[in-house]
Amino acid sequence: MNKPFKSGFISIIGRPNVGKSTFMNQAIGQKIAIMSDKPQTTRNKIQGVLTQPDAQMIFIDTPGIHKPKHRLGEFMVRTAENTLNEVDVILFMINASEGYGKGDQYIIDLLQKVNRPVYLIINKIDLIHPDELLPLIEQYKDKYDFAEIIPISALHGNNVIHMLEVIKQQLEEGPKYYPDDQITDHPERFIISELIREKVLHFTREEVPHSIAVVIENVDQNGNNKLLIQATIVTERKTQKGILIGKQGSMLKKIGKAARKDIEALLGTKVYLELWVKVKKDWRNKQSQLHEFGFRSDEY
Repeated sequence: MNKPFKSGFISIIGRPNVGKSTFMNQAIGQKIAIMSDKPQTTRNKIQGVLTQPDAQMIFIDTPGIHKPKHRLGEFMVRTAENTLNEVDVILFMINASEGYGKGDQYIIDLLQKVNRPVYLIINKIDLIHPDELLPLIEQYKDKYDFAEIIPISALHGNNVIHMLEVIKQQLEEGPKYYPDDQITDHPERFIISELIREKVLHFTREEVPHSIAVVIENVDQNGNNKLLIQATIVTERKTQKGILIGKQGSMLKKIGKAARKDIEALLGTKVYLELWVKVKKDWRNKQSQLHEFGFRSDEY
């Protein structure tokens, strides 16, 4: 007798920089969400699809919940909070090396209003001594009635397979929402723009914070069996534009070279990547610019 097919939507929430994107990439087995050691890297809901012979799990990687400082930040927090009543399971992820903080209590207060099973995922256990784990579990256990507490290392894959099995058991019988070979609901242009943005964050470090957006201007097949991708990196200040371009274009070349490798791995084809930099002052606080760059909400 065949096992019933299970499916469901799983939201991953938590403070910024707890490893939500790293976990989703690890679970899916392919890079679809950008990773950075800077907080608030994820801006939109990113759905990753894991299809197994007996189940399909759709993970929603949400922006880190934080105190917003601009309209983009408000959009990000609202995006994360709005997923809580739209899913079958919630994974509340924390950073083992940071421990309990005020931001966690804010999320726990939100969860009190939600009628969904919530799993506490203690990530980055590779960064702490094993003796520190039990006190951490005890601390959080008293704050909320979690369905289960699961320690993992998303980066190294420790305990991730067990965690996926636990989630699968929680899901009910349901349809296959996506084809077997589909790993995300986002169009390729979105993923490409995110991979470029990841490289900007990586190479510019603190010099260019989260005041950048990446717009894919054109994707076309050129005459050399390469995919031509033209993209614009938008920033808020002229000084940041100078940093992004670098001396004789060195920084832009470095960003482009690293991004191209990830894009080629994603698409399975050779890519010719052209990058430009434009300045749009204070775009994160302008509704029209937020819409133009894909940040849409009913309240904007």
